[in-house]
Formats: sequence, structure tokens, C-alpha cells
Amino acid sequence: MAIADVKEYTHLSEEEVEQIGRELDAIRQEIEDSRGAADVAYINRMIKIQRGLATAGRVTMLAGTWGGRFAPKVEKPALVAGATFLGLAKILENMEIGHNVMHGQWDWMNDPEIHSSNWEWDTAQPAEQWKHSHNYIHHQFTNVLGHDNDIGYGILRMAREQKWHPYYLGQPVYNAMLATLFQWGVALHDLDLERIRKGEKDPKEMKRQLKQIFRKGRNQVLKDYVVYPALSGPRWKQVAVANATANLSRNLWSYVIIFCGHFPDGAMHFTEEELEDETRSEWYLRQILGAANFKGGPLLHIMSGNLGFQIEHHLFPDLPSNRYAEISVKVRALCEKYDIPYTTGPLHRQYGQALRTIIKLSVPNSWTTSNDPAPPERSDTANEPSRDRRRKSDAERQPRRAELGAWTRSPRERSHD
Repeated sequence: MAIADVKEYTHLSEEEVEQIGRELDAIRQEIEDSRGAADVAYINRMIKIQRGLATAGRVTMLAGTWGGRFAPKVEKPALVAGATFLGLAKILENMEIGHNVMHGQWDWMNDPEIHSSNWEWDTAQPAEQWKHSHNYIHHQFTNVLGHDNDIGYGILRMAREQKWHPYYLGQPVYNAMLATLFQWGVALHDLDLERIRKGEKDPKEMKRQLKQIFRKGRNQVLKDYVVYPALSGPRWKQVAVANATANLSRNLWSYVIIFCGHFPDGAMHFTEEELEDETRSEWYLRQILGAANFKGGPLLHIMSGNLGFQIEHHLFPDLPSNRYAEISVKVRALCEKYDIPYTTGPLHRQYGQALRTIIKLSVPNSWTTSNDPAPPERSDTANEPSRDRRRKSDAERQPRRAELGAWTRSPRERSHD
């Protein structure tokens, strides 16, 4: 459901909302003041493990294909092991390292190798475009209809407030395709296909972005399906298939984790009215209401980029991800104190609810019932006519909040124009 006023929805007074903001600011300050050697060791260890897994995967595949000429029974297990190592490396790089580095979580280290302005991740979308579509648009306007392009990624209907069209009858199929080709779907995300369809996209900017995507996508294809397979000689096809398997595993895993963050029951949507004169404390509150966590052990959280703590990530996107577990204890206590919903559950249940929503919203609203209670009406807007919920351009959006992470273009990105 879509909320027009988070204060009314939570039945909190203005002073209570502002006090929540002050308490969350105190949590932020505590973590910032305590960042140190242990955090530096953590991210360096993650990078070392990721690079070790990637190297092990590539070397195991090469050794298996060349050694298979002399011991044929070795080749298939080597390819399976190599694809597994490589898939884990890609997941770790995308989820716990690349995504979080580009949020600026480690910029405080002043290490140019682990800095949001320099990191280019192992996926098809250029880092610059990701930082714009994700750090700015998604994190600032989380689940706001007409602003947050992550609501359905331009191809799925994920809110009952989105107008139904017969196109959405194929939504279960589109969803399966998106999951399978997730890195390529993400690569096109910042283009904003809806604005292109409506002729609202600046042609020069679209051309610039397409050139970036082509260069990045070409390099990914050459690396995984030309260069490394060629090193295997006659067995290049087997290595290409193993690399495709690694990419598929990364795509499916990333898709599941990301969809568990904002589409399970309890993760709310918001109307444009909520953005009007929104204070920092109200922004905090919207992040809590618009996100959902999932439960798991340390390994699951590392492999999911610590996005099992999606609420904490949205509250503090530029704080080190390895600190989200301890932050979650304080955030949950705060939510209990003020009787604010804190959405969490097992991973399988969270994804199951997201999948159910995808299927239900493929048909008209009149055919199904909502799983959420009706939101309270906002008194000062209740009698206003419906507003245009079309996608907004950057010029129509609010200025960026600094804590969301940078999205300006780096010198390396500008040099390619």
C-alpha cells in the first residue's frame, strides 16, 4: 500500500518523530567514532578472499581442461569446482564488496583502491550509472511511487497503486527472465526505459549511457566468453559454459536478495505527498517502513552483502556493512520503543511473499485482495484529485542527501566520452 504521511501512519507526534531522528543520528555518530583497524581488516580480508576464489576458479578450470587430456575423469569435476569458486567470487564481489564500496562505506579509509570514486565492479552496469540509479534515486526516494525506479525495474508491477495493463499478464515470465539475466537488466536500469518509451529522455544523455553500457558489457563478454575460454584451447566451449554457470548463479542470488529487501509483506510504498517538506527524521522513518530484513547466520549475511539488514542499510547506507548486525539490535529496540513496524523473517518466507506479490499483481486489483491494511487518509490531501505518478527526471527530484554515497562521474569515466 502507499502511505502519504508516515507520521499519521505510525500515529507518532512531530516531536516523537524528531526524537527518533536524534536517536538514529546518535547511533550513526557512535559507529563513525568507533570505525578503525578491525573494519579495515574486514574489508581487506573480504577482497583477499574474493580474489582468491576468482583465481582458484579460473585456474581450476584451466587445469581441468588441459589435464583432462591425460586424465579425462578429472575434467568434469574440475569444471564444476571452478564454476563454483568463480560464482562465489562474483557474488562476493558484487554483494559485499562492490555494492558497499560504491556507497562510500570505506571512503573514510582514504585508500584509493577501495574508494567509491574508483571502484568498478564485476558486472555489466557501469559504476557511474549504478551510483546514480541506486545511491541517489533508490536510496533517497525509497519506494516512492513515481520516483523510485526500483519499484518493478520498469517491467514489473509491484504496487497496487500502479495502473494495471494487459502487458502485466506476462509478469511471471518477465520476472523469470529478469532473474536469469539480472546483471543485464541492472545494466539497462539507469537508462529509465519508461521515460525513453514516452520520449522524455534526453537523446544525448541516452547515447552517452548506451556507449558506457556497450563498453562495459563488451568487456564482460570478452573476459568470460572469449579470453578465458581461449586459454583452454580445444575445450573452450566447456569453459564458456562454466563461466556462464557462474554468472547465472550470481544473477539468481543477487535477484533473490534484492527482491527480499523491498517487496515482502510489511515493506510499504509511499505517494509523492510524503516527500513534501520531508525532514531528516521523516526520511529515516520512511526507510524503516519501506525496507524488510531477513534472518540468517554470518556467512549468509556476508554472501548477501549484509542486505539481510536492509533496514539498517537504508538508514545508514555509507556505514560499514560489517557493523549492520550490531546496529540492528539498537534499531530494533528503537522500533519496539515507539511501536514502529520492523519487518523481518526467514529468507525463504521473504522471497515467497515477494513472488506471491509478483503473481497477484499480474492481474487487475479487483481479482485479488491486498495483504496490507488500508493506510489512514492524510487530512490535508484527502480531497485533492489524483496526481500524476509518472517517472520523474533528476530536475524534478530533490537534491541528493550526502550520506547516500556519491554518484558524480569519476575522471576515468569522463575520459571515455
